[in-house]
Amino acid sequence: MKRTNTHSTLKENIFTIECKDIILREFIIDDLDVFHSLTWQPEIHEYLPGWNVSKEQREDWFINYEIKGNEQFLNAVSEGGDIGELGLRLGIISKESGEFIGWCCTGIKDELPPPNREIMYAISKDHRGKDYTTQASQGIIKYLFENTNVEVLNAIALLRNEPSIKVIQKCGLNFQSIIEIDNERYNYYKLSKSEWEIKV
Repeated sequence: MKRTNTHSTLKENIFTIECKDIILREFIIDDLDVFHSLTWQPEIHEYLPGWNVSKEQREDWFINYEIKGNEQFLNAVSEGGDIGELGLRLGIISKESGEFIGWCCTGIKDELPPPNREIMYAISKDHRGKDYTTQASQGIIKYLFENTNVEVLNAIALLRNEPSIKVIQKCGLNFQSIIEIDNERYNYYKLSKSEWEIKV
């Protein structure tokens, strides 16, 4: 991971994590329109209910919560790695085209038992089946375990969301149980830093 100079209307130094075919990059203001349009793809909001909000709501969250939250997270990492309950939200950028094609995030999931930091991801319908979300998830897992005080990561997937379940399993998370959140049933997975270190 590094800070790179990237053209942006927001800032000069952009945090990135390089993966095989994609780059994980912190959100910039220029991402707003494509991010909003992706959240309205039926293939995405079927599995991420509540993400397909109005453009005005998305803009407010994007500028005042998500981008600012990234700054706070990265500052905490630079000051020793104690990230507390801060979140990190990264765009998935195609190396081939430079397009913003999805996102991979980490944050606190209140519905899970502590320590309840999760990873989650979504990818455009036009870029599925290319291993991009697996690369993104592995990239953020590696970053968190190597650069922060995170000791345990969680992930959940709706029982019917087989592609997401495969990603979680490829990343080495271990099935815990089936849980219910907002009347929906999810597979619940967990991975500790010590387990990850053995697997890598």
